[in-house]
Amino acid sequence: MSILEAHLVCLGLVTTDFLARAWRIRWIMQGLKQDLGLKDAFIINTLGDAANSLTPLRIGGEPARLLGMLRTRVPSTAALLGIALEALVSRIVLAATIVWFGWQFAPSWWAGVAPGLRASAASAWPWVAVVLLAGVLLWRYTNRVVSPITRRMRRSLARVLVYWRRMPRWPLVVGIPLSLIAILARVAILPVLALSLASPPAATLIIFGSFTLLYSQMVLPTPSGAGVVELGFLGGAAGELDSNGWLLLAWRFYTTGLGVLLGVWFAAKIYGWPALRKLAHQRVDYSR
Repeated sequence: MSILEAHLVCLGLVTTDFLARAWRIRWIMQGLKQDLGLKDAFIINTLGDAANSLTPLRIGGEPARLLGMLRTRVPSTAALLGIALEALVSRIVLAATIVWFGWQFAPSWWAGVAPGLRASAASAWPWVAVVLLAGVLLWRYTNRVVSPITRRMRRSLARVLVYWRRMPRWPLVVGIPLSLIAILARVAILPVLALSLASPPAATLIIFGSFTLLYSQMVLPTPSGAGVVELGFLGGAAGELDSNGWLLLAWRFYTTGLGVLLGVWFAAKIYGWPALRKLAHQRVDYSR
């Protein structure tokens, strides 16, 4: 596969991921009797993607999505329940995918990457320690900024039972394949990029390595796992890739950078650049 073909396929995979998640939240909100258009669902997700990527442990994602949903005049209780239900469906599918990927690929993957990862970790442990410490400090600061919105979200959850009783279950069922499509589309980005190399790694290494590098970011304290993920990538977590870093940059762009750019652009268009600096402190009306 040529480099151009690989990039075109990756753009298609990113589009598939965006659309699958937009339809998922749109149908969940329809189940809650809320009219959320596909464009608004897409914008809400990009706001969440940007906040997830720029905050440690992705703690800014749900508050950002909530603010985006309130902008469309969805009542706060319905918005909270919709976000919670979407998170529940996506986490269930992710947990099942982790079990399946682990059973299918983990033993052979570890046998192939363990020597390289051990050597990389042994030589770079001071850097890893500094990055993780900085991530913890950043998490503590970000948590103080985001916590007022999070507390309001938790208080409002006491009123969700009214919407839950009225909601049909079909949006949750439909959300399962959509969640799986989104996960597989993101995981496929790195294998597709690797196909443009003269000697790509074995399929087992690249597929499970891609999955591990992507979803380890959910438990790493730095934003998007910055520093640690790059070390794992260059240390061979997805097999022996290129040494000049272009593939790492391309993978980061498609899995993280594009979502951040779109989210920041939509946030600036909606709220204005000056308001972005104060957005986390903004008082939100949760009484609707």
